[in-house]
Amino acid sequence: MITVEAQPFAFGFDPVSVALIVIDMQRDFIEPGGFGETLGNDISHMQRAIGPTKTLLELFRAAGWPVIHTRENHAADLGDCPPAKRERGNPSLRIGDDGPMGRILIRGEPGAEIIAECAAREGEIVIDKPGKGGFYATPLADTLSQLGTKSLVLAGVTTEVCVQTTMREANDRGFECLLIEEATESYFPAFKAATLDMIRAQGGIVGWTASLDAFHRAVRNTQQI
Repeated sequence: MITVEAQPFAFGFDPVSVALIVIDMQRDFIEPGGFGETLGNDISHMQRAIGPTKTLLELFRAAGWPVIHTRENHAADLGDCPPAKRERGNPSLRIGDDGPMGRILIRGEPGAEIIAECAAREGEIVIDKPGKGGFYATPLADTLSQLGTKSLVLAGVTTEVCVQTTMREANDRGFECLLIEEATESYFPAFKAATLDMIRAQGGIVGWTASLDAFHRAVRNTQQI
């Protein structure tokens, strides 16, 4: 077992049954000119998660542990994007519209791809999802079952939307979940802070959070990587 100094208390996991899920580190959410910026958001907040997420990926790769990436996107005909999602708010561009990086959040378009710094490597699993949660209308549950996964380490964006939704879905399915604090971000720092508090409230009602340094230290001390 590997034990990580975490909140609300130490998080322990068996390295033979752990997996990393990196959520929606996509160009449309993180890079200038993407969908996130067209909504009026300050993308500099999101970019703070790039370096820590890359480091976390390197830790898992060095240990030989499974890595899963998700991408929020939709079919070209928008058949899997309900109007309640596409028509929300008053953005200058909507899902499926032509944007600076192709059609926004459409599967296969440049903007829907994972940023280069965190791109999947050969052998890593990439799951396309039409919703906020990683389990909705995807093969994620079956994939984790095949891997024998019991514990999940999570990173990605945004903290209060797709990351938290996926953690709650995972919790309902019996997974123990640890979110790495520096490897997740929101366009709104207050939302990130509130979400971290919610996740670890009431004795870890949704899961645990830990610093990247604490996770690195725990893995290094056990695996010598």
